[in-house]
Amino acid sequence: MTAQQDTQPSVSLAETTNHASRSKPESTAAPTGAAQLSGRKVILRAALRQFPDFPIPGIDFVDILPLFASHDLHETLIDALGLQVLSSYGGQKPDVVVGLDARGFLFGPSLALRLGAGFAPVRKAGKLPGPTAEASFEKEYGQDFFHIQKDAVKPGQKVLVVDDIIATGGSAAAAGKLVEQLGGTLIGYLFILELDFLKGRDKLTAPVETLLRDDLMGK
Repeated sequence: MTAQQDTQPSVSLAETTNHASRSKPESTAAPTGAAQLSGRKVILRAALRQFPDFPIPGIDFVDILPLFASHDLHETLIDALGLQVLSSYGGQKPDVVVGLDARGFLFGPSLALRLGAGFAPVRKAGKLPGPTAEASFEKEYGQDFFHIQKDAVKPGQKVLVVDDIIATGGSAAAAGKLVEQLGGTLIGYLFILELDFLKGRDKLTAPVETLLRDDLMGK
């Protein structure tokens, strides 16, 4: 006689896996880009230092250098700037990041690396070798000039101009003019801090983003 076979229905591995996955509690969703950016801004603001009456009486100077003194803070700053770029400028990513002399050099190259872009410095007259383009801007004591190497930006490349702070906007506007002289497409400006009361962004012809706009700078 042949032994009676088990007639219970078989269950496939796929069905078992699907059932197990349905029975597990749903995992917490990963933070959105906006939430990540907001959290990093809180950390960065807390690290800033203020020095009253510097460099002259009546000025409250906000010091960004602590953001570079720690590896973790530096990494947080570059992360935040990258997130700010990705959430701004109509979704455009730059081909070239242009940093202003001199504090734009502190984070411009690292940001460019994070975004997969090149970096080009804008410097005072006489500081760059080879053929350069020139643009002027007004300072409190007279006229000054910015230069950029003529092959730093190729025609049609998308360019983001960065600096640590926007005050009167004159130097940033000059950098934007240099980008346009070379045939680049200026997608915007990015700053860490802003002196709102000086209304420097009114001089700029492309979108302006400031990472840490708050009451520290008079907003």
